[in-house]
Amino acid sequence: MTGNQLKILALLTMTIDHIGVVLLPQYPILRIIGRLSYPIFAYMIAEGCFYTHNKKRYLGGIVFLGLACQIVFYAAMDSLEQSILTTFALGIIVVYALQLVDEKRDAASVLALIGALTLGACVCFGVPRLLAHTDYVIDYGFTGVLLPAICYMPRILCKRADDTKRRWITLAFCAVGLVLVALETSPSFQMTQIWSLLALVPLALYNGKRGTWRMKYLFYVYYPAHLVVIQGISMFLS
Repeated sequence: MTGNQLKILALLTMTIDHIGVVLLPQYPILRIIGRLSYPIFAYMIAEGCFYTHNKKRYLGGIVFLGLACQIVFYAAMDSLEQSILTTFALGIIVVYALQLVDEKRDAASVLALIGALTLGACVCFGVPRLLAHTDYVIDYGFTGVLLPAICYMPRILCKRADDTKRRWITLAFCAVGLVLVALETSPSFQMTQIWSLLALVPLALYNGKRGTWRMKYLFYVYYPAHLVVIQGISMFLS
């Protein structure tokens, strides 16, 4: 499978997951199917951080869309629950810091990595304490923030390995990360979250190529659009 095909699969399973949350919560199978989306996204974020030619634009697009969505969520539902875009943005920052350490190998780059990890920890653990009276929460938690970096680590640790071997090592790293993500979720949701390991199957089919389709801005358009549609249907049915 190409990267584009994996991203489309992640979009589809994400949509099914959100339908299960908002419209059909009585069908847990929808949430189980939805567990495939974030592992694929996290893996492809690690790939995107490696291949992007414009790091600022890559991160900036996620941050801008995330802020726009949060403003809409708060205005429409008075909710501070963070979208997956916040997790994406923090994950990208950690990967960038890892890249800096790998390139520079100096004290400043190590401090940058410590700063990125501290930022993620503060957003995931500190802010919820300050906003304990609200519904503020980071999707997939701190381990979810780290998952793209976990998927990126083999590019640093296994530089001499060929692409096929490194992809298998990356899958092993990803599997460990997914177990840790499941352990960080609430006990009642852990048995659902562990199904995210099924995402390793399509990821194992990844051929390391982007694909011929131009999908650069598909996610930016699709993510808010599908949320609006699902929420609109929910309001219509209520």
